[in-house]
Amino acid sequence: MTTGPDEPADGAGGLEPSGLGPMGDVAVLAAALRTDRADVASYARVLSGALGDALPPGTVEVGHRRSLADRLGGREGRVESVLVHGEGRDLELRADDERVHAEMRRVSGGVVISRRRVDVEAWLQALAEDLTRIAARDASARQAFERWLRM
Repeated sequence: MTTGPDEPADGAGGLEPSGLGPMGDVAVLAAALRTDRADVASYARVLSGALGDALPPGTVEVGHRRSLADRLGGREGRVESVLVHGEGRDLELRADDERVHAEMRRVSGGVVISRRRVDVEAWLQALAEDLTRIAARDASARQAFERWLRM
């Protein structure tokens, strides 16, 4: 999903850590996220761990499936889903057996008004766009993203 001509890619001033401009930064961020593509759990680790401090509170929700052994052992269980709340949309990645499903939802006033399944590539592109917008507005987020991209 790309931004339209009336909608700046970074949502504000101009995030240019890569020197490629706002759309180049989206591409760099999407490529970095793509390297962690192994499973939903890896995205959950990146979004709640390495990038979690850069994101506003409540932006990322990680869902777990807990077996009886997990409950008895006091463990969180297996990561089942990652939900990222963006501006006017939610992005969800869900593991279902051996497959990964990606969904984009348009949200208005906290109510889902439309949803569509997309491939993981489109989901990553949308996520990179949202993260770039956050970084353009928030200096500490921008620094955290830059540190993560250099890892």
